[in-house]
Amino acid sequence: MFKHILVPTDGSPLSVDAVVRAVSFASEAGARITFFCAVQPWPKMYYGEGAIFDPHLPASFREAMQCTAEDVLHDAVRRAREAGVDCDKLTLVSEEPYQAIIEAAKRSGCDLIFMASHGRRGVKALVLGSETQKVLTHSCIPVLVHRSEA
Repeated sequence: MFKHILVPTDGSPLSVDAVVRAVSFASEAGARITFFCAVQPWPKMYYGEGAIFDPHLPASFREAMQCTAEDVLHDAVRRAREAGVDCDKLTLVSEEPYQAIIEAAKRSGCDLIFMASHGRRGVKALVLGSETQKVLTHSCIPVLVHRSEA
């Protein structure tokens, strides 16, 4: 049914659990996976007159964020390859991770987004919101939400 699955991951325990389940799902379905990690951009800052700013900080920040994303994706790719699942990886820079997830799915030609539930319930979920909820609300591509028992 599904042939190409986007699996967003941020390296959190809930996300890693979803990666494991997505690899199993893809293996059974004969699908391939694109693992995705959204990279936060350099935060917007406003400086007053006389502010001191190191011009190397934005580049250092980008490099650190990209390295972290690559580490997270490397682990996911390793898991998929060990299971014999064809996979690729992708990162996009975005202030809104849910928008980047949807864009990554479109760019990669995915027919399913397989992602973790945020794990919050009740008032916390209502107040804090959820990238998963935003993807569910805005995506035209089907979304499978994995709720971990952890």
